[in-house]
Amino acid sequence: MGIFQRLLQRSSIEHGSIVGHLLLPVGFLVGLGSVPVLALSVSVGADGIDARRLHGPPYNLTGKKIALGQVEGGRPALFGFDKLAPADNPVSVTQVLQLDGAAIADEYVDDHANHVASVIISREKRLMGVAPDATLFSAAIGPLSGEVSGQPQECATTQHIALRNSGDVRAINFSFGEPLLSDPRPNAVLDGNALLTQCVDWSSIAHDALYVIAGNQGGGGIPIPTDNFNGINVAYSTQIDGRFAKIDYANASSDPTFSPRGTSIPESNDGPRRSINLVAPGDDIQLLSANGGETFSSGSSFAAPHVAATVALLQEWGDRQLRAAQPGWSLDAREPMVMKAVLLNAADKIMDVGDGQTLGMARTLLDEANRTWLESDAHQDPQIPLHNELGTGHLNAFRAYEQFNGGQWDAGNVPVRGWDYSVLTTENAPTDDAAVEYADYVIDVPLNGDSYFSATLTWERKVSLADTNNNGLYDIGESFESAGLNNLNLYLMPVDEDDISASVGSSISQVDSTEHIFTQIPRSGRYKLRVVYNQNVAPDDAQDYAVAWWGVGSSSTTVSSNQP
Repeated sequence: MGIFQRLLQRSSIEHGSIVGHLLLPVGFLVGLGSVPVLALSVSVGADGIDARRLHGPPYNLTGKKIALGQVEGGRPALFGFDKLAPADNPVSVTQVLQLDGAAIADEYVDDHANHVASVIISREKRLMGVAPDATLFSAAIGPLSGEVSGQPQECATTQHIALRNSGDVRAINFSFGEPLLSDPRPNAVLDGNALLTQCVDWSSIAHDALYVIAGNQGGGGIPIPTDNFNGINVAYSTQIDGRFAKIDYANASSDPTFSPRGTSIPESNDGPRRSINLVAPGDDIQLLSANGGETFSSGSSFAAPHVAATVALLQEWGDRQLRAAQPGWSLDAREPMVMKAVLLNAADKIMDVGDGQTLGMARTLLDEANRTWLESDAHQDPQIPLHNELGTGHLNAFRAYEQFNGGQWDAGNVPVRGWDYSVLTTENAPTDDAAVEYADYVIDVPLNGDSYFSATLTWERKVSLADTNNNGLYDIGESFESAGLNNLNLYLMPVDEDDISASVGSSISQVDSTEHIFTQIPRSGRYKLRVVYNQNVAPDDAQDYAVAWWGVGSSSTTVSSNQP
């Protein structure tokens, strides 16, 4: 096996394991089982993420003029550049690259990369992608010349993608990863300090790009950079009665108990921090190969691009609102933490029966043991914001649009659904858990008793580049420095309360960069959402954050204007 084949083997995530692809023949994976329905059509439609509804009137959202990125071991085929690509190729990427330069014709064309790209931008009528009109830049990492770890090259390739479109790439998809055993650090663990993981968190800040990572922790997998703080890690779902509504058995949870060969340490995050943020369709997805053929495959490789492409739909809507100078819309709408908060908060957990009490959710999502989010420790323990298998729930593109369309609202009086991007500061790091500073979002509508309320708070771990040559770019051989993670907490409280111990719902993790509340309102009345800056760790005392909220309330109350 050659060096590049070893790279591809390290870089592809399917069926929760490592599968290498280099121009596989059409139908290679069809023989693995019975041929299912056209699952890409299902996964993009109402039984999947419900993105097709956004494609048509009155929304007409297809990702037009929104740039996305893709980084993998190989790359999709490009018509007019690669001989293999058909003239009517429905997977038409904008530019193909290799490492930090241009791609070479007919080199490192890979079916796995083409499959992933087809989920994002396919224009095949039967197998329409999530964002068929998005601009997609795809890069192959290429050969590694015998290095044990490819992380420096992978970081350089990632930066090359992030700088496309004049530095305006809204989301970057990673359907690849690195084995923990190949990390050069002594006694390496998934603590967020692998070079590629730090690169992802640094780039999310430096380039304002949301990283969407195929979740693959477990035994002998490729879990780096799933220990990132600033991106979204995605597990994959399978169909029940035609609807994507259950985590697939091949997924590893955030807390695997088994260990890979060669180490006694399970491939899970160091400490209690969980890795899965979101679930998206990934089982038996029909995909388009580099030569225009069709095949079926499964894995988190194909769940992640559903999420990345949904970002393009939301960003197209946000840009449309900005051009029209709509109130409640600012350039904050492009912030990756806003996208993360919106997507996670709009996820499906428990199917709404039609009365709106569970926020119009489209499905009940089940874990491997057929339990719901409400039966999890994440629902019971305020120190655990994420379900170990389900994260905050299943991607729903239409509900994400509704969440995003609530608009931005400054702290103060806010409507029952909306989001904000703001900053809290403190000059002195506290020595205990006493609140330093907080912002209150007062829901100006009485919330209905027994209805559910959802809120998500996200912020970034601060990572800086040790830029030895002062050129502002990552160069192979350079490193990153983590400034640590500041601690923010989230509380839902009666409007007249100031004691956080009286909150009706809270999320107070000490280790995560995400807080999430999904709680039932005990009695009808007025409530407020409080964001608390609890502890300053990083040298800079200012902490940006994004928060999104969604509740059920009376329509009789008029919301006071408090938009930026």
